[in-house]
Amino acid sequence: MARIVMKFGGTSMAGTERIRRVANLVRKQAAGGNQVAVVVSAMAGETDRLVNFCREANPLYDPAEYDVVVASGEQVTSGLLALTLQSLGCDARSWLGWQLPVRTVEAHAKARVEAIDAEALTSAMEAGQIAVIPGFQGVSEDGRITTMGRGGSDTSAVAVAAAVKADRCDIYTDVDGVYTTDPRIVAKARKLKAVTYEEMLELASVGAKVLQTRSVGLAMKEGVRVQVLSSFVGDDAIPADELPGTMIVSEEEMNILVEKGEMERQHVTGIAHDKNEAKIILTRVPDKPGAVAHIFDPLAKAAINVDMIIQNVGRDKGETDVTFTVPQADLARAQALLEDKRDDIGFNRLITDSKIAKISVVGVGMKSHAGVASTMFKALADRGINIQAITTSEIKVSVLIDEDETELAVRVLHTAYGLDADDEAA
Repeated sequence: MARIVMKFGGTSMAGTERIRRVANLVRKQAAGGNQVAVVVSAMAGETDRLVNFCREANPLYDPAEYDVVVASGEQVTSGLLALTLQSLGCDARSWLGWQLPVRTVEAHAKARVEAIDAEALTSAMEAGQIAVIPGFQGVSEDGRITTMGRGGSDTSAVAVAAAVKADRCDIYTDVDGVYTTDPRIVAKARKLKAVTYEEMLELASVGAKVLQTRSVGLAMKEGVRVQVLSSFVGDDAIPADELPGTMIVSEEEMNILVEKGEMERQHVTGIAHDKNEAKIILTRVPDKPGAVAHIFDPLAKAAINVDMIIQNVGRDKGETDVTFTVPQADLARAQALLEDKRDDIGFNRLITDSKIAKISVVGVGMKSHAGVASTMFKALADRGINIQAITTSEIKVSVLIDEDETELAVRVLHTAYGLDADDEAA
């Protein structure tokens, strides 16, 4: 008998027919004698619909009230799945974020799980009851509903798995694993048998939509065994342990797989892209101590994440241009904050561009292999793709390009690094 947390994304929950398919997958796990908790997302497209309502009501919306609205999507699917499981003869009930409770800290719309009181949940699972939990939501210290940002249901699932000491956390999605890049863009993308926590963390942070960044970081911290697999596996579903999904593993376990010949070590593991970035340029910023702090301090206090930062050499003595990126969803708030601080910062013009994309190459092999960045720059240059900004980490190189060139850049780089499925290197 195992204790399992199963998580289903929005595509898997899109309508009563698909919810019934999910219920059958869950019932099979429970019928095998396993203790099961299920974490669900809102129906596909529902969160976008609710977000649009918020924007129409007030473009500079209060994040606390935003959370009240968008958290309702997961509440609907958790109740529907519990009802469907009951119709199949299962003992099931829903547990909302505030009922467990899932205690969160930090900003609304970007809350972080601090703790889950899992005693009642564990007792119910031990008694054979299937727990259905809405992902993405929790409760703040002052008792208000919070949400964890896009993909937050992944974090909910990993947090629940850690809290109940689950044997594994199965993340069911509309894809059957983690690929070298988005297979909708590159037909020759390959599914990976395993990816290290570190690589998955970077891939998630730079645009790979398979898992939310925080969920991977939490899994790495808590040692949660995570498996990515598809919920669209037919009516006679294969047990999760036998499915050819992708395991998220430690670097030590990855090395063992390589030594056994079950995995081939590549310098680059995957190519990710993200079109949800916006670029901000502040011109003629005073080139003096404290000037940059005046720019980024109000953004930090507003919980707006800043990614790429470039400070140009001043065209005139004592002045410089500062360029950086923020999530598109935060662009309007960032503009308003910066305009409000114009006198403190002392910039001349504020220029924005939301028609950009971030392209990243990721791989732990970069640690011990030179030339990864130069291969990227040359491949893009050969196709006439201009690089607007560059940022690097130990296992990642990211560049900012024009949004219209996203798909071409991903294909070019996937080939340049020998990741195409029919390459001998693969």
